[in-house]
Amino acid sequence: MDRTLHCKSCPLSCFQFAYANSRQIEVQKAAKNYFKVVFWCFHLFFVLLHKLNVLNMILSMTGYGKAVVTYKGKKINVEVKSLNSKNLDLSTRIAPLYREKEMEIRQTISKTLERGKVDFSLWVEKDAALDATPINAELVENYYNQIKQISAQTGIPEPMDWYTTLLRLPDVTTKTEVEVLDDEEWEAAKKAIEEAIEHHFQFRKQEGAALERKFNEKIDNIENLLKSIEPFEESRVPKIKERIIDGLEQIAKVDYDKNRLEQELIYYIEKLDISEERQRLTNHLNYFRETMKEEGHGVGKKLGFIAQEMGREINTTGSKSNQAEMQNIVVMMKDELEQIKEQVLNAL
Repeated sequence: MDRTLHCKSCPLSCFQFAYANSRQIEVQKAAKNYFKVVFWCFHLFFVLLHKLNVLNMILSMTGYGKAVVTYKGKKINVEVKSLNSKNLDLSTRIAPLYREKEMEIRQTISKTLERGKVDFSLWVEKDAALDATPINAELVENYYNQIKQISAQTGIPEPMDWYTTLLRLPDVTTKTEVEVLDDEEWEAAKKAIEEAIEHHFQFRKQEGAALERKFNEKIDNIENLLKSIEPFEESRVPKIKERIIDGLEQIAKVDYDKNRLEQELIYYIEKLDISEERQRLTNHLNYFRETMKEEGHGVGKKLGFIAQEMGREINTTGSKSNQAEMQNIVVMMKDELEQIKEQVLNAL
């Protein structure tokens, strides 16, 4: 009551009160907008962080994804399967209604899956009540009248089983409606396609994580085997020298130049030295690990090339190893490398 009287008696106070209220509303709106901006900034940050984590990992070419969307009594099924391949080899099986969108579907798949032998299937399951072929009642009635008329005119007896006779006549149970793909149904189908591709991508990511663990395990095994060669390599030189001198002593009355013998021994030992091969193989192992952490996809081919170079160094080491123990270690390294080569074919 007092406030009303005050406002009536003093217009200036009423104006100040309204101004204060409007300022308070503006502050509340600004606070809401601020919190919205902060929320979306955090959301984008976590999305980008997720994308970076995906880019920094190996993806497998083996994958499977399926999605089902219901639209007006229809079940739109989409299935995506893939295996390893050098390039993108895409085969599609699409329901007739959606074949007009085949190029758009192919472009969507090629952008996401990049490489592999991909099988894409899109089919529709309809409700039996909706999918039942309608009987053309007017046409049946017309056939019935014609047969009755012909029977009366010619004296030919009427058929005993009218249903069997009438349903066998042309176009009685033929669908006359032509299905047309509308935008709403295509949006539902596109949603199913995107979900199936996303499930397929998650499957590839899981398989890629398993590949990465396998690669790290095999690389560590090769590295440990390479280190186990060192003791045999150090003891190899005195054994070679001793074996050559023993051979010369067994030959009676042979006079030889000791300086020349030292030169020949040095030359022979240099040819059998594997320090360079060990160094290069160590560099290849480190480079393999670094490549697995590279951003982007398509590291599978690069890992394959590195594995080939690793194989060359291991083979050279084996050809220079003239001890049974070293040969055994080389064979074990080759076995570990072959397992890497088998699995690297599946890396995207």
